[in-house]
Amino acid sequence: MANTRGEVVYKEPLEETTSSFKDFLALIKVGIVNSNLITTFTGLWLALYFSGKSFLDYIDIICYTIIGSGLIIAGSCVINNFYDKDIDQIMERTKTRPTVTGKVTMFQALSLGIGFIALGTIMLLMASVTAAVIGLIGVFSYIVLYTMWTKRQYTLNTVVGSIAGAVPPLIGWTAIEELNLIPWILFLIMFIWQPPHFLALAMKRVDDYRKAGVPMLPVVHGFNITKRQIIVWVACLLPLPFYLFSLGIGFVVLATILNVAWLILALIGLKMKNDIKWAKWMFVYSINYLTILFVAMVAFSII
Repeated sequence: MANTRGEVVYKEPLEETTSSFKDFLALIKVGIVNSNLITTFTGLWLALYFSGKSFLDYIDIICYTIIGSGLIIAGSCVINNFYDKDIDQIMERTKTRPTVTGKVTMFQALSLGIGFIALGTIMLLMASVTAAVIGLIGVFSYIVLYTMWTKRQYTLNTVVGSIAGAVPPLIGWTAIEELNLIPWILFLIMFIWQPPHFLALAMKRVDDYRKAGVPMLPVVHGFNITKRQIIVWVACLLPLPFYLFSLGIGFVVLATILNVAWLILALIGLKMKNDIKWAKWMFVYSINYLTILFVAMVAFSII
């Protein structure tokens, strides 16, 4: 815009808008939302593939499911931020969250979280009742069983939190088909994947969790026990790809290579002296593992 002398004056509303948008993404934990939507879509896609149904014929159900899942996951994360404000302000990783900085009030966060969950549930009901029920089970397990109960009291919190992270493939599948063995294998993959992923993160951020008084396994029992538990969890993934043999031998081979490589990396941790560096490797590998594995499920069903 121009001032009274006709000179052009540039204001910077874009920076504020961008900052507000980043705050919103932090509030809903967009990384968690995105990763869970990948597994939700995989559940949808495989249900269509194994039932011989057309993607385009179910495009409305697919949209309801993806949007609804995204909303209930985002809403659950917002309420997690609302409830955890007291410990988030202590931890370096979380002290810039908008609920801590005050950019989002507690009332706004709670209202947004409840609103997202309610709207998401309605969307899932438009897909199927079963999908909506499973979605609410995930919401309850994340908010009540994990955030409000086990996170601050038990090292088992990581396992309990894994329930919520494992239900998205079930939501996707039940929007199209009734449950059978395949979606439960997807559930197990997600359930077993999460402890080694989050235990590696807990090792990276052990000082943060210790300062905040969160009883993560490496805080309470140390790195050695944590590394041994990670090895056990990763080893439990080894047989699961064979239950998805109907996706083809190529998928089974790829998934097995990913599992064996992860197990080898986990075993390296027993000898490696730099525990934090090893934990970073494990954390990065786990993210890539999940993305490659679930994208491969879709890809091998197309080939």
